[in-house]
Amino acid sequence: MNLSELTEKVLAGYDVTREEAIELARYEDIDELCDAADAIREALVGRKVDSCSIVNARSGLCGEDCKWCAQATRHHTGCRTYNTIDQDEVMRAAAENEKAGIRRFSLVTSGKRVTERDMPPFLDIYKRLRRETSLYLCASMGLLDEEQMHRLREAGVKRYHCNLETSARFFPNLCTTHTPEEKKATIRAARAAGLQVCSGGIIGMGESMEDRIDLALELRELDVDSVPLNILNPIKGTPLEHQPLISEEEVIRTVAVFRFLLPRKTLRFAGGRMRLSRESTARILRGGMNGALMGDMLTSIGNQVADDKRLFAECGLDI
Repeated sequence: MNLSELTEKVLAGYDVTREEAIELARYEDIDELCDAADAIREALVGRKVDSCSIVNARSGLCGEDCKWCAQATRHHTGCRTYNTIDQDEVMRAAAENEKAGIRRFSLVTSGKRVTERDMPPFLDIYKRLRRETSLYLCASMGLLDEEQMHRLREAGVKRYHCNLETSARFFPNLCTTHTPEEKKATIRAARAAGLQVCSGGIIGMGESMEDRIDLALELRELDVDSVPLNILNPIKGTPLEHQPLISEEEVIRTVAVFRFLLPRKTLRFAGGRMRLSRESTARILRGGMNGALMGDMLTSIGNQVADDKRLFAECGLDI
């Protein structure tokens, strides 16, 4: 493969094929691969890191069987459970994130979907966030329909999150209580309601590199705006608690390949990155990544915002 020629083609608008992406993933010199991915990032999306944060607005109580998740009732993980977060707690978290300079803020709820009965308290929170903050509001509330998406938009939400998680081929190995097509229908409903879309996945759940490439291609076909990449954090009590950790080099390669396949999208560093070395994290930030989920995650502690900001600056990036 001529990496320089392919990079120039991508910069000119070319869509990398599945076969080319597989070759990229096997490219021998990882630094050359990352430098090429970062040249694409620099030219097409610039040096700004798109920052976001989340709050766990409904925890546990989930009847789905996703093998990676701490919040499924069939898994015994000891995670905290509650149906609706206190509104004042959300506002305190929002104020802290706004003060820290984080741009986006999202409520994330456990479960297959938020029902009509349970929607009003969350809509009230969004309306208050819209009145009292300048944050760009996002939502992650499961497999909603278009009417519910419209109600979120009217309340102030601008972007909807629904991860595909992995390739459609591999997904049934990880979850049997809903399907990739249901997720894609949710993404289309969000689009139809005028919302932007955030959708990505988790790597390191036993999938192949080809599965990751297929995930990126599915996201490209859906034309999502933001692609969060999580690294599996095996949680005790889940079926994946003993899943071997993928290497840091494999994480680095995956990010670089995603940049080639999704050259103009926000690739967002999300959960699981705390286990990476500082050197690997910096290589990823200089290898195509241009977004970050900052602060604590849903059921685990995240990176410190100040530490993230220092590392971004060292890598020539800015929030």
